[in-house]
Amino acid sequence: MEWFIENAWLAVALPFLMAVPTWLLGQRAKWLAPVLAATGPLLLCLVGFTAIATHGDGSHAGASVSWIPGTIDISAGWMIDGLTAIMFAVVGVVALMVVVFSIGYMHGDKGWARYFMLLSLFTGSMSLLVAADSLLILFVGWELVGACSYLLIGFWFEKPSAAAAAVKAFLVTRIGDAGLLLGLALLWREVGSFRFADIFDAVAAMPGGTLTAVALLLFMGAAGKSAQFPLHIWLPDAMEGPTPVSALIHAATMVAAGVFLIARMWPVFEASQAALVVILAIGALTALASASIALVQRDIKKVLAYSTISQLGFMFAALGAGAWGIAMFHLVTHAAFKALLFLGSGSVIHGSGTQDMHKMGGLRRVMPITAATWILGAGALAGVPPLAGFFSKDEVLHAVWGASPVAGIALGLASLMTAFYITRATCLTFFGKYRGDGHPHESDYTMTVPLMVLGIGALGLGFTGHLVAEVLGTHAESLDPVTAVLSTMIALVGIGAAWWIYREDVTADQLLQTRAGRLWDAASGGYGADTVADRMVVRPVMVGARALYERFERTIVDGAVEGFGRGVSVVGRTLASLQNGDGQWYGAMLGASVVIMLAIVWSYDAINLWAVEVISWIGG
Repeated sequence: MEWFIENAWLAVALPFLMAVPTWLLGQRAKWLAPVLAATGPLLLCLVGFTAIATHGDGSHAGASVSWIPGTIDISAGWMIDGLTAIMFAVVGVVALMVVVFSIGYMHGDKGWARYFMLLSLFTGSMSLLVAADSLLILFVGWELVGACSYLLIGFWFEKPSAAAAAVKAFLVTRIGDAGLLLGLALLWREVGSFRFADIFDAVAAMPGGTLTAVALLLFMGAAGKSAQFPLHIWLPDAMEGPTPVSALIHAATMVAAGVFLIARMWPVFEASQAALVVILAIGALTALASASIALVQRDIKKVLAYSTISQLGFMFAALGAGAWGIAMFHLVTHAAFKALLFLGSGSVIHGSGTQDMHKMGGLRRVMPITAATWILGAGALAGVPPLAGFFSKDEVLHAVWGASPVAGIALGLASLMTAFYITRATCLTFFGKYRGDGHPHESDYTMTVPLMVLGIGALGLGFTGHLVAEVLGTHAESLDPVTAVLSTMIALVGIGAAWWIYREDVTADQLLQTRAGRLWDAASGGYGADTVADRMVVRPVMVGARALYERFERTIVDGAVEGFGRGVSVVGRTLASLQNGDGQWYGAMLGASVVIMLAIVWSYDAINLWAVEVISWIGG
């Protein structure tokens, strides 16, 4: 078993290596492509679970080599500790289930080989991010993950909406990455090293203002990757990618990278109370606002997208409350039940041919396995005991309430909305009468087996809180009875209200929309976040860019280059006109040239003599 730990770097290298033959084989890799793509996640699972079993005592393993030798020596290396082990297990299991699910979901797609190659590249990039022993290597994995996300969101690039969503995700997350890069630069100036161990040793000697600046810059990168306000606007559009991609990237792994970053750099954040307050406020606001937006969405994937943003807000609120171990526990449980819900939505879309819940209904009768596993995931998301989300969400609520009652109330309201919107989605999709035009059917075993495996996680992971805390080296929290009772009541009220309203028909949406009026429309449009971004950022940038192009680029830069070219042309035409073939004209020019040259020589000697005399006079 120790072999897997000592050679854990293979878990990073193997997915990259498997991407090469997958791409080269192309369409010939009909069944070999998913097999190759699954090898990386399998090794991640082996390393992750082995590390959890053998490194729960806080010990480390790893190695590094000199990457950029010289006066400034920068190393590249990997390490396996409790945090890495947890993330390896999460990424490995979810990626493996996504690969298996994709065999059925992507069947017949002309980009079959390219799809599985990108899954392999993403798995390798994510494993590099979590196994890095320094911020610089983490940043390399961070950017590779972003590039893979861009390629997978825009996988069906022939669709203008998919191409636009990929560009939007790439640009918005780059805003956060700019903050992360500045944070790295500031740490280098203060510490002179990117290694985590060196940074943590230097924290005590760093000025408080510098620590706060570093923490906020790192949080900026985390907020971009984990879709926190105001950098959340990319995630709903990212649903244009294949649904299994949403399960892998936008539910369980890449969007959790921001939470992982803060957990990894916890000594820096712990030393800055101001930064923690900002993280707590942003997390609570994001959780509440996104939950309210999910209440009114008709697209089943958009409901889950805003739900993901909201649940990530719960994790950031826990981080802001100082409970990074609890945030990681919620990350683990959320990875299982949200990946289950996303894959469940993929099964529904595959079977019904639509993402519009108003055109679904009654699918539990024709898709019993999908319906059963979806309800299991929905219950975990809502916080129904004894499912996984109940335990982790309650610990988050208890920790946040102790840090800030206002933030605790916000998360309580978000929990109520969560129970309501996921029950609404369940009723519109699986209950009532079928409202579509097609002939829905249950998915094949390649899609239902991953649902059942993730369903086991949604059912049982809540009981692993003490194990997660032990592996991470944090204090294990016991379930608070008061919080448990209140959260259960909140969940039951939300579920009961949604069931009473939506149990029969979709017309409740029209009625609520009429009564809510502008509030419904505002929530449906994400409270105008895209409009605000367009007016405050996109349009000013476009106007400024256009002005620079017209007034600087065209007038000065292009004008200088084109003017030089025109000058050369004028000189060339003038000199060319002198070559007219007239011998007398050539003789006259020759004589004039001799006179001019003699005049220049004479003038040079006279000026030189005069200058010598002037210098002698001054010196005398």
